[in-house]
Amino acid sequence: MMQMLAAGGMSLLTDRERQPDIDNPRGYCEWEPIKLLPKEPDRIDEAEGKAVKIISQLLLSVPKGRNYKLIFMERPLPEVLASQDEMLKRRGSSQPVDSALLTSAFRDHMRDIIAWLEVREDIPVCRMGYRKVLSDPVSSAKTVRDFLDFDLNLEAMAQQVDPSLYRNRRA
Repeated sequence: MMQMLAAGGMSLLTDRERQPDIDNPRGYCEWEPIKLLPKEPDRIDEAEGKAVKIISQLLLSVPKGRNYKLIFMERPLPEVLASQDEMLKRRGSSQPVDSALLTSAFRDHMRDIIAWLEVREDIPVCRMGYRKVLSDPVSSAKTVRDFLDFDLNLEAMAQQVDPSLYRNRRA
């Protein structure tokens, strides 16, 4: 999604600290200081007018009093866990993970995040399914453009979607 936004004409807040690798061959659109959000919530002000990637765990630290629009990417939990597992294996982690416990924890976390978003009426949310973006990038790009109310290049956005990178599929 971040690559789609950039191709469409939106400025990103990213530091390019994490280089492309086998897990993400097109690179990471991350901004390392966002991890400081729980202790330094005003850091979010640096993202004004830009798109910034925030993992769900950090959303709870987003301060009130600003104008946000949140594109919430949703992917089937088994695929998220498989992707994380593959990434950890490639990085040499050999610690066994209790998949049932991890699945339960992720489900609970997602329930908490969705409940929190319902309470945070000041944050409009566009929920985008990962599979939907892959299967219909043009429609997905239009949905995002309409939600953001920003003149984005739909064709350029759609061209960023690369189904060959969808490697951890689950039924």
